[in-house]
Formats: sequence, C-alpha cells, structure tokens
Amino acid sequence: MKTTKLRLNLLATLCLSTITFYSCSSDDSPAVEELVDSISYTYSDVTKVLDFRPAPGQFVNELPKYEEGDTQEIMNQKALKAISGNKLSMVSLGGFGGYIVMGFDQTIKNVDGRRDFIVLGNAFKNSSEPGIIMVAHDKNKNGKPDEDEWYEIKGSEYSNAKTIHNYEMTFYKPSADLDAKKGDFDNYIEYKNNQGDKGYKPKNRFHDQSYYPLWIKETSLTFKGAKLPNNATDTSGNGTYWILPEYEYGYVDNQVNSHIDAAIDINWAVDKNGKSVQLPGIDFIKVYTAMDQEAGWLGETSTEVSGVIDLHKAKFKVPTR
Repeated sequence: MKTTKLRLNLLATLCLSTITFYSCSSDDSPAVEELVDSISYTYSDVTKVLDFRPAPGQFVNELPKYEEGDTQEIMNQKALKAISGNKLSMVSLGGFGGYIVMGFDQTIKNVDGRRDFIVLGNAFKNSSEPGIIMVAHDKNKNGKPDEDEWYEIKGSEYSNAKTIHNYEMTFYKPSADLDAKKGDFDNYIEYKNNQGDKGYKPKNRFHDQSYYPLWIKETSLTFKGAKLPNNATDTSGNGTYWILPEYEYGYVDNQVNSHIDAAIDINWAVDKNGKSVQLPGIDFIKVYTAMDQEAGWLGETSTEVSGVIDLHKAKFKVPTR
C-alpha cells in the first residue's frame, strides 16, 4: 500500500454508499447499457477469516492493529471485523505472497454468463496494487478449506510473458534494533527469491512500527504464487511522482470497485496446469499480493482487501466477458 493512498482514498472508497456498473458496447449495440442501478459496497458478505498471513510491509501490524500478546486467532478475528458486516475498513496483505483466506455463510453460486462476486479493494486511477484470487469449493461440507483444491482466477496477465508462475519468496525477521530504527533506510527486511535474487526491503519514515507480522513466531516467512509484471513507473524522473496503472481484469485492488472489471466470473478459474475448471460455486476465497516491487517513497506494492460482495445474493446481474 502506498502511504498517500490510504490517507487520501480510504474515505472516498469506503464512505460512498453505491457503485454503478456499465458495459461499454460495440458499434452495433447500445452506446451504454446500465447493468445495475446501484450496489452497496459498505457491506461485505465475509463471515469467516480462516487465515491471515501478511508478508512484511509498511502497514503490517497496523491494518489490523497488532497488540502485544495477540495470537493468530485474535488477528484472524481482527481481520474479520475489518472486512465483514456494514462498517468496513481494510486489511493490508503486505509484500509479495501475503494472503488472507475468507469464507461465507452460503455458497457463492456459479451462474453461467454472469460475473459472480467482487473482492473489494482500495484502488483508484493509476494507483493499483493487484492481488491474485484463488477459489475453492467445500466438497466435504465441513466448513474448512482442508481437502479442497484451490483454483486460480485467470486474470488478464495470466499468459503475459513477464508473469512468473511458481514464484517463491522468503522474508527474514529483522533484529529488534532494526525494528526500533526510525526514518528512511534500505537494509531492513532481508529476503531471497527463487529467481536468484536476494537483498533487503527498505523502511520509510512514514511508518516506524515493525513491518514483520509480530504474532507469527517463525523467524522467516516463505510465500509461493504467481508474480505479475511490475506496474510502477516514476513519471517525474526524479522519484517524486509514481503511477501504478491497472491491469485489464481479474484481480483485487486493481480496477476501482465501481468498474465492471473488478467483478469476477467463477468460470475464469483454472487448475495448477492452467486448465479451465467447472465449479458449481465457491465457499472460500484466498487473495494474495501478486507484486514484488518498491515504488520509491511510496513503499512496497501491497494489496488491500475490504470485503467481498456476492453479486447473486445482492440480486445484480453483471454479464461476463
């Protein structure tokens, strides 16, 4: 998450009461077709957070707030409070691979020809921090994603030659002295990836708490997934003005919540080999940060999640691609 993004966009994103979907048409169809009158995004259908494990980042231990003694279960509950009900805030997933696993009180149905759900993020124009969506169907009906296979939602960059599938990154817990150090410095969080890169993630003057999730006792964290191409560009040439353009569709915290391509079709799900799968519906959604980049003084690119809307439960018919 970029520092200014939270400060300037939190109220704009979460305090508006409605969004409207439009479908821009071809020459032989109506110029603009209004698909829905309005849909509230101050309410979320999430009823369970089964796991919340962010990668190190500048809003970790802040969104949600960690307090000494908090366990994994307590942090799961704090994350749930942030992204459920009708008083939404958000959680930060930190750097690459940081994730949250969410569940619902009823299956989100897969309706042919329609998009089925939206995972709410915190994106706005030229300020996108895409997260990849994984979905699972609770075949054994035990309310847990234990023996259920996860499938990736195939977004617009799935086949991009610059997308790295099976990316792996390990972060190492910093010393107490480094955690306590304030201001801008580069050699903070040590990391390595499976592409042969290693080094350190920086700390910035805007956030001086620990960037490593303090409720996790392990001294290293390893995350695996697909890494999308970097989207950060310094348009000023001197580090003062960064933009992060959105990808076309299929991700979280990518298109603004009001954009039709923030909505997801379950039929976009693919297995680990990239083969399309047919699911009757989904009971669990996992979102993880799919970027590994720093954008100067804005800090790391980190996906934010504010909730999930079941479009069928909300009685909106949003056509698919």
